[in-house]
Amino acid sequence: MSDLLFSVNNEGVATIKLNRPDRLNAFSLEMINQWIEALEEVRDSEEIRALVLTGEGRAFCAGGDVKSMVEGDGFLYQKEDEHIDFMSTGMKRKKVLWKYVQRIPLIMSEIDKPVIAAINGPAIGAGLDMALMCDIRFASRTAKMGETYIKAGIVPGDGAAYFLPRIVGIDKALELLWTGKILTAEEAKEYGMVTYIAEPEELLDKVYDFASTLAKQPSATVQFMKRTVYQGLNNDLRTSLDMISSAMGLVTELPEYRERLETILKKD
Repeated sequence: MSDLLFSVNNEGVATIKLNRPDRLNAFSLEMINQWIEALEEVRDSEEIRALVLTGEGRAFCAGGDVKSMVEGDGFLYQKEDEHIDFMSTGMKRKKVLWKYVQRIPLIMSEIDKPVIAAINGPAIGAGLDMALMCDIRFASRTAKMGETYIKAGIVPGDGAAYFLPRIVGIDKALELLWTGKILTAEEAKEYGMVTYIAEPEELLDKVYDFASTLAKQPSATVQFMKRTVYQGLNNDLRTSLDMISSAMGLVTELPEYRERLETILKKD
C-alpha cells in the first residue's frame, strides 16, 4: 500500500493523505518522494484550486520515523554501502535533508492556491511543521501538537525555525522549541497555531466545506491575494503597494471580474 494517497475531486480540491497509520504517519523516504510529486502537481495544475493535507487513522503526522532513522534506512540516515565514512556523515545528513524533506517547504512556498491542514490527531515535530506550512489549520478537538526536537537532541530541520516565530512570535516559538511542550488543540489556538477547532467526527466535513468555498472563488484573485500577503511579509510598503496595483490591473482584465461586477450592479 502506498505511503501517501493523492486525489482530486470534481471541484478541483486536491487531497494529500499521509498513509502510514501504523507508524502514526511518520515520514518514510517513499512518502517524502510521493509528497514532493503530489505538491508539484498541485503547483502546476490549472485544474486544482485548493489543497487539503491530512493523515490516515488517528494521527496527522508524528514527524520523522525515528526507528528507521536509527536503523540507517530512513530519509535522514541512509546507508549508501556497507562501509560508512563517519567523518562525512554530518554532510551526508545535511544533503539528504536538503534533497528530500526540505523540498516540501520550498515547493509549498511556490503554491499560490489555498493549502489547508486538517489536523486529525497528533502533529509532532516535523509533522507539526508541515501543518505550519499550510495557510489555514483546522484541528480536531482531540489533537495534540508539539515541537519535540529538543527531546531527541536535534534542531528543527524541517522549517519550524522559520514558520513558528512568524505565526506565534519569537518568544513563544523559542519557548515551544526549548521545552518540547505538547499543546492541546485549544492551547494551540491560543498560540495562534490553529485557525479553527472542530469535533473529531466533523473535522473533514468542515475542512472540505471551507475548501469548496475557496475553490469557487475567482482563482487568479485568490492566488494573487496569497502571493501578495506572503511576499508582503518581506517587502517594504512601497514594494507591496506596487505589487498589489499590478495584481489589480491583471485581475480586472479577467472574465471572472466582469461577471461578478455585473452581478453586483444588477443587485443595485
